[in-house]
Amino acid sequence: MKKITKMTAVLALALSAGLITAHAQQKTMAIGTGGTGGVYYPLGGAIANVLSKNLPNVQATAEVTGGSVDNLKLIGTGQSEMGFTMADAALDAYKGEDKFKSGKIPLQALLVVYPNRMHVVTVESTGIKTMADLKGKRVSTGSPGGATEVMAFRVIEAAGLDKDKDMKRERLGVAESVNAIKDGKIDAFFWVGGIPTASVTDLAATPGVKLRLIDHADVVEKMNAKYGKLYSAGVIKAGSYPGYDVDNKMAEVWNIIVTGNKMTDDEAYNIVKTLVEKKADIVAVHKEAESFSLDNQVQERSPVPFHPGAMKYFKEKGKGG
Repeated sequence: MKKITKMTAVLALALSAGLITAHAQQKTMAIGTGGTGGVYYPLGGAIANVLSKNLPNVQATAEVTGGSVDNLKLIGTGQSEMGFTMADAALDAYKGEDKFKSGKIPLQALLVVYPNRMHVVTVESTGIKTMADLKGKRVSTGSPGGATEVMAFRVIEAAGLDKDKDMKRERLGVAESVNAIKDGKIDAFFWVGGIPTASVTDLAATPGVKLRLIDHADVVEKMNAKYGKLYSAGVIKAGSYPGYDVDNKMAEVWNIIVTGNKMTDDEAYNIVKTLVEKKADIVAVHKEAESFSLDNQVQERSPVPFHPGAMKYFKEKGKGG
C-alpha cells in the first residue's frame, strides 16, 4: 500500500513538474496601450493577436492604460514588457525628467510606428477659432497618464497662453472629452492620436454638431527650440472626419513601441520581424499601421536607442539606424 502511495506521489510530482515546465515555456507579454477611444488600444490588440499567432509559446495581451506616461511607468516597474509611447514622453522617461523625476527608465525602441497628430478640438457653437480664443474657456488637456497632457502643455505654452491661469482645465481622456463637449461641460479639448481617432469620428458624426479643429502648426518651431527636435508641422487632411472639409495645420510627433532592458536580442528580433512582415494583418484593424515600415526605422524619429535585436533585423534588411 505504501509502495503504491509513494509511486502515486512520484507520478504526481513528475506530472506537476511537467506542467510547470510547459507553463514556463509559455511567455506572457503585456503591451501597454491607451484608452479604448484612441488608436493605441485597437492597434495594440491587433499586435497582440499577430504576436500570439505567429510566435511559438508567446501569449501577448493588450492592456488598457492612461497612455504613454502610464505605459512607460509600467515598463519601469516590470509590469509590462512592451508599450506604445510618444517620442517626447519617451525622452522624458529616458532622461528622468518632468513626470519621471523619480528615476530614469532604461528604455529601448523596438519599432517606430506612426506619427501622432495633435487635435485641438472644439465645435462651431463655442465660437472658438484660434488658440488665443481658448483664453477663459473650459478645456481638457488629456488624461493624467497619457502624453497628450505633456504635448498639450507645450503647445499651450508655445502659443503664449498659461495652462493654469488662462483656462479652466480638466484632465479627461478622449472618450470622456467627447462626452463632456457634447454635454456642454467643456468648450474644447486636446487629443494627440492617429487618424482617424474613433472618439473624434463619433463627435464629428453627431447630429447638430459641426466639428472644428484649431490650427496651431505655427508653434512647432518654439516647441523644438525648447524641447529638442521632436515635433514637426503636419496636416490633418479635409475628409479625415465626417463633415470636416478643411485642412487642419497642426503639430505632430512620432510614436514608438518600446521595451525596458530585460528583453533578449532574440525576442526583440522575432517581435520586430513579425510586426514588419505581418503588417497587413495589423493594417486590417487600423490603417495607421501602414507606417510600420522599414523606411521609418531611423534613429532621429526615436529619442531612445533601438534594441540590438531590432537593429539586427533592420540591418539584415539594409535599413535602420
